[in-house]
Amino acid sequence: MRYVVAKDSRDAVALLNTGENARLLAGGTDVLVQMKLGNKTPSLLIDIKSINGFSDIFAENGGFRIGAAVNGAEMGAHAALKAMWPGVVEAVELIGSTQVQGRATMVGNLCNGSPAADAVPAMLAAGAMARVEGPSGTRDMLVAELLKGPGQTKLGKAELISSIYLPARPEHSGDAYLRFIPRTEMDIAVASAGVNLVLDASGTVADATVALGAVAPTAVVVPDAAAALLGSKLGAQALEACAAACAAACSPIDDRRGTVEFRTKIAGVMATRAANIAYTRAGGQL
Repeated sequence: MRYVVAKDSRDAVALLNTGENARLLAGGTDVLVQMKLGNKTPSLLIDIKSINGFSDIFAENGGFRIGAAVNGAEMGAHAALKAMWPGVVEAVELIGSTQVQGRATMVGNLCNGSPAADAVPAMLAAGAMARVEGPSGTRDMLVAELLKGPGQTKLGKAELISSIYLPARPEHSGDAYLRFIPRTEMDIAVASAGVNLVLDASGTVADATVALGAVAPTAVVVPDAAAALLGSKLGAQALEACAAACAAACSPIDDRRGTVEFRTKIAGVMATRAANIAYTRAGGQL
């Protein structure tokens, strides 16, 4: 196996495009474990941590751009980012242990393609954009458009994600992420939900996005769940309708961590609880 430190994004793309069985290395908390288990055996490992900007968090157009090699600990220590998008940061901070937080990246969590990835529902709820670089150039696309299936994304040949953009948010808005796990820490979500809300001056929900994780082949945005919250102040009827819409959107699997029935039920519970937190963060009074 060859190990190469990429000089810049064009160099990384060129290395990916050589035809070798190549993998990118940023935090390494997924790829190195997969290599150790024998699930991945790359002939070329491309280290992208030293690429200019890949390890930085930038203010941009009222929002924030987060480089592909920025780890969870760095996101959690960035006060302005955490104040603007607390749900996204909290989701990333749930990935692994304290030690893992010093390595694991939001982009890696996305590119690993796990339906239970913690960062992804929160990014979907935030309307996050991925900057994709490849042989044909650079393009920006919604994170939602990248999801394909377990262990898969829609990235093309020799393409990589160089950064994630979290947009500016209006006043009276808030987001939140919650998951259910069997243990208290360091476990994989059985079901999870990210919610982003915008309120009008009266505290009524004027805009909403609800996304679920671990209950389908990919994380999913649930428009009907968001629609159930619009025009409400999160009364019982709105929350019940939101939970029902979440249940209808679920297509989970049975495994030793949770049954289809349990995942379907708890997805709505996580979404309504996250909605309450997002509502309070937006300035609403429950």
